[in-house]
Amino acid sequence: MEENNLNKTMMQYFEWYLPKNCDLWNKLSKEAVSIASAGITSVWLPPAYKGAGGNQDTGYGVYDMYDLGEFLQKGSIGTKYGTREEYLNAIKILRANNIEVIADIVLNHKMGADSTEKVFAYKMDSKNRNNRVGKLREIEAYTKFDFSERYNKYSSFKWDSSHFDGVDYDAKNKQTGIFLFYGKSWDKDVDLENGNYDYLMGADVDFNNVEVIEEFINWGVWYVNTTNIDGFRLDAVKHIRAEFFKEWLEKVEERVGKNLYCVGEYWSTYRDALEYFINKNDERIQVFDVPLHYNLYEASKQHEKYDLKNIFKGTLVQSMPKMAVTFVDNHDSEIGQSLESFVEDWFKPLAYALILLRNQGLPCVFYGDYYGIEKYNFKGFKLLIERMLSIRRKYVYGTQNDYFNDRGLIGWTLEGDPYGKGYGCAVVLSNKPGIHTKKMFIGERYAHEKFVDILGYMPKPIYIDANGYGQFKCDGISVSCWVREESIFD
Repeated sequence: MEENNLNKTMMQYFEWYLPKNCDLWNKLSKEAVSIASAGITSVWLPPAYKGAGGNQDTGYGVYDMYDLGEFLQKGSIGTKYGTREEYLNAIKILRANNIEVIADIVLNHKMGADSTEKVFAYKMDSKNRNNRVGKLREIEAYTKFDFSERYNKYSSFKWDSSHFDGVDYDAKNKQTGIFLFYGKSWDKDVDLENGNYDYLMGADVDFNNVEVIEEFINWGVWYVNTTNIDGFRLDAVKHIRAEFFKEWLEKVEERVGKNLYCVGEYWSTYRDALEYFINKNDERIQVFDVPLHYNLYEASKQHEKYDLKNIFKGTLVQSMPKMAVTFVDNHDSEIGQSLESFVEDWFKPLAYALILLRNQGLPCVFYGDYYGIEKYNFKGFKLLIERMLSIRRKYVYGTQNDYFNDRGLIGWTLEGDPYGKGYGCAVVLSNKPGIHTKKMFIGERYAHEKFVDILGYMPKPIYIDANGYGQFKCDGISVSCWVREESIFD
């Protein structure tokens, strides 16, 4: 198979609980060859600029987007992941190994302001942000961002209260809450949770401010030209007016002279909301399939009570497969996080089969599932994931036939590409005890061929009948992937 015909697979190369000064950029530089060999075609990197927490900040507490680990700000020069030079070197090495680089960026808010300003604001109802719960009053808001230690290098833009809609803390009265600045309004084209979910955290950026829009365009051009990344992972898109990203992306691409891949994080179980965002952006931006993640999570919690026939029900990959980035877990779903929904260990192999061994959606492998998560002694599934990645590279091709007709036993076949792009395979998995068999069609061209479980769980081979059907087996609470035995040695 030619390299450009390989199935694509993304990897999220970080998890929330990495320690400060974790040297991630240097680790990535050393691992680039091995993850490329494993079958990873793009890597999603964490926010690389200085956060409010300095070298302890995961990157989502955005402070200075021009400081990639170069200036002594917030108590450190480097970020949690390393220095600017180490970051740029890692990108260079990834691209030399044919891995596209996807940069995580957070435009929604800023944190760690250098000083406060006195502004007039209304306190808003946290359960319904459209309703005021107090009279107009003067507050002291953390909205001044001067970046004095950067000395205007790369940009002289300074942020103040005019560039934000609101904050969550009044320093004058030492009071927390959601405060909407006088003369401002929440964006209308956002998620409807809490009445209006424009406000998330920190100093909420005003995406109707002309200066803000121009600054983000300038920054985007600088960032792409400085780092040579291939695209963006857009954080918290449901809190920003939907069409902003299309407008912003068009301007940035025009000025950098290349197309940029984009995937948005719209954290909602409502598929309609994800589809709305996708359509508002003319199907230019893919979206993470959050509904599928929750289906996988529920399947792991309910064990054999879960009806596997419904595993793709209500998911984005079911309705818009070309726009879906499928995933099992990520940094937000980890144990202890506000969106905690970590898929249980026993179901991880089945979950990864459901995203890696199918030809719909772009699967994303989570760093924590691959390398493990030290904080809670989670060992990860590196060898299993690598085995599935190898299968994905070689066998996940051709017409896909689904057999989702048993609540505790599902399967599918891929017939392969008869013109040489890749072989086919049959996958069967179960969430209930016992040995299981599912009759599935894989293609008449495999008639009388010997098939084996390449995952190694079922030791005895099977044979395809004259009509192209096989009696494919799997063990209880397990997954098996059947391939033509001779293909293993090709």
